[in-house]
Amino acid sequence: MTFRQLSEQVFASPQIGIEQVREAARQGITLIVNNRPEGESEDQAPGEAIAAAAREAGLDYIAIPITHAGFSESQVAAMRDALAGAAGPVLAYCRSGTRSTLLWALAEASRGQSPHTLAAAATQAGYDVTPVRALMDMLAARGQ
Repeated sequence: MTFRQLSEQVFASPQIGIEQVREAARQGITLIVNNRPEGESEDQAPGEAIAAAAREAGLDYIAIPITHAGFSESQVAAMRDALAGAAGPVLAYCRSGTRSTLLWALAEASRGQSPHTLAAAATQAGYDVTPVRALMDMLAARGQ
């Protein structure tokens, strides 16, 4: 599985398993962010299994579950804090990588990053931030 690069330090991915945690460690990832709610589908690896594999590989792990209901300000703040506190590259995952990408874009916009630049980076990685673009613009204006 190839992790999709959103920025110099942030990658997004569809659902990962134990082997992908090991691959992330080999690639220099220092933090795994799980954006998938537990029990979303029967075929997903449980968050605790990913967390245990991350600890075993020497990686940090945090869960910021995002449902299809959308994004809250506290989730955006949690992602912003996770990215800011990471010791190195970050891998965020969900079912397809889309929610992770959208949350990344919102977190970065809330720090005043350019929504246009973030949208271009997401597009380059194969993701579309159009569903949250207006919110990105608002957060970026507030974050400057």
